[in-house]
Amino acid sequence: MKIFLDSANLDEIKDCLEKGVISGITTNPSLLSKEPKTAFVKHIKKIVSLCKEFERDIPLSVEVITTDPEEMITQAHQLVEDLAYENLNIKIPIGWEELAVISNLSSNGIEVNCTCLHTEAQCQLAANAGAKYVSIFMCRIKDIGGDPIPVIENTRSLLEISNSDSEIIVGSIRHQRDIFEASLAGGHIVTASYKVIQSMVGHPQTDVAIE
Repeated sequence: MKIFLDSANLDEIKDCLEKGVISGITTNPSLLSKEPKTAFVKHIKKIVSLCKEFERDIPLSVEVITTDPEEMITQAHQLVEDLAYENLNIKIPIGWEELAVISNLSSNGIEVNCTCLHTEAQCQLAANAGAKYVSIFMCRIKDIGGDPIPVIENTRSLLEISNSDSEIIVGSIRHQRDIFEASLAGGHIVTASYKVIQSMVGHPQTDVAIE
């Protein structure tokens, strides 16, 4: 089971890298906005430096900060150039025009993490366009009364039927139980906050046993 850390906090990233429990990192503009004000690329470079410090060439997803498709392409190429990190993935939200962005970037050797996905159809289109990762928002689906488990299961089946190389990242995780449910449903990867990952180590009976 691959677990990614969904964070832009340098202390959280360093702690998880030290403990060797994560296989990747995902960020987004919302997470970055919670960190001390600094230049966007400068902060991401610090994350890259931490990965290199711990000799972990793990996937790092960084999201564009524009809604204009042409600017997305420009930003993506600039990020690849500025960060010079081999395992960089550019996050592009799903959308009709954005599919052309995904296709353009992937055909130019830039790996894409297509985000904000809630249905099997969205995932299939993103995969067809060339996305390396398709990110399903698990608890956002629950928020509107939906069941994310069949979406994950069906998407995994569709990707296998079409012999797609795309992998499913399940995000919008709020409880440690979500991690296991998402993985058992067929998610290749689950990305969760530092708090949720940290909670996985605890159990009342463990505390009793140690005492």
